[in-house]
Amino acid sequence: MNGALATPADHPTSPMRGHARRYVARVAMGEMGALPALTGLVLFSGVFALLRPTFLSASNLANLFTQGAAVVVIAMGLVFVMLLGEIDLSVGYTSGVCGAVLAVLLTHGRLPWYAAVASALLVGLTIGLGLGLLVTKTRVPSFIVTLAGLLGLQGVALLLIGDGANISVDDGSILAIANGTVAPSAAWLMWAGGLGTYVLIEVRRKRKGHHHKRSVDPAALIVWRVLVVAVVSAAMVYVLNQERSPHPDVASLKGVPIVVPVIAVMIMWWTFVLRRTAYGRRLYTVGQGRDAAQQAGVNVDRIRISAFVICSSMAAIGGLIAVSRAHSVDSSTGGINVLLYAVAAAVLGGTSLFGGKGRVLDAVLGGALMAVIDNGMGLMGYSAGVKYIVTCAFLLLAAGLDVVSRTREAASASGSVSAPAPATKPSAWPAARMDSGPRHGSGAASGSRWGTGHS
Repeated sequence: MNGALATPADHPTSPMRGHARRYVARVAMGEMGALPALTGLVLFSGVFALLRPTFLSASNLANLFTQGAAVVVIAMGLVFVMLLGEIDLSVGYTSGVCGAVLAVLLTHGRLPWYAAVASALLVGLTIGLGLGLLVTKTRVPSFIVTLAGLLGLQGVALLLIGDGANISVDDGSILAIANGTVAPSAAWLMWAGGLGTYVLIEVRRKRKGHHHKRSVDPAALIVWRVLVVAVVSAAMVYVLNQERSPHPDVASLKGVPIVVPVIAVMIMWWTFVLRRTAYGRRLYTVGQGRDAAQQAGVNVDRIRISAFVICSSMAAIGGLIAVSRAHSVDSSTGGINVLLYAVAAAVLGGTSLFGGKGRVLDAVLGGALMAVIDNGMGLMGYSAGVKYIVTCAFLLLAAGLDVVSRTREAASASGSVSAPAPATKPSAWPAARMDSGPRHGSGAASGSRWGTGHS
């Protein structure tokens, strides 16, 4: 009787129940991924919404997106460097220098906006190339190289702008990046297109997993994930499409900020690069162990250089967004605060300080948490000092969880070896790791390379 009434979800071997048990086991081992960022995001958003109802207003939500956009973009670039167990301390001032190049070329050089943007991005790419070459070819630790880069780029910014000076930017195309909006009808079309793309990706991933006989998420979990994404994104589009102008009869202001679809496109692109390309697999493989990657035939130096190039290029884009939002640039643009917030966003999102583990989307979630804390505590009247203390606590928590995760994974791996492995070619293990993708590697044995110079 009871067996006849039991549902598949109640059965001990239910795919959902099995997936839940595996997830709980991973969390118990300290492998939390973006869970701290998601928990903090929900917790702080709920508290701020209760204490300050204006937190969920259309104008404040739009401000949240533009306020955190630059840090989120820079954090996405940092993921690539941190996946290798490296660090780039110069990203803040890289964004500032590229923003200064943009402003100088627009105002003094009278170049068209697209030429100024291309020049600024080229400067960012060149900075990343220089840093990558120094780290790989001189074997000086990335911590030292990029710390020197931070100081040098701060000097370059002062030379370009002048100490205490300010360069205003009034080009409409540039200002629209962080201040313009997408028409409400176009916003809904973009929402539908983005959701449809997400559904197709999930379906294709499940089919591909079945085809290759790999473990895949249960169908019920995928449906719930799609529903959550659809409902949350639709609610945001609806709220942002409301009128936000205090004087709508004079000038209307409604629609999704342009910077939102810009960031969405970057998330999709870099996620595709990391999860669906040979380059992404090689990047994770190098982060999990350079010696193993070299045995698998990976050009380790080329991968490391490319990661710094991507990081600095994304910092340049973050600088353009910051200049657009502020309508100007000065010598403090992209300062230490930008660096600290970007690193905190990546770590809070689950990117490991030891390399080999992290996702672009998780860095975005970490950046969203940083923006919510900064914005909400500002609405409540707290000083900048209190904001920094709260952010510091979350950063230490995330870093501590990462260390615990690595320690437990290493202990589990050493304790699970009961018999010698069958003889294989030296490159068999690394090749398998490259094929398995980012979700199967932990990199517990690689260690952080911030303080080492070996390649």
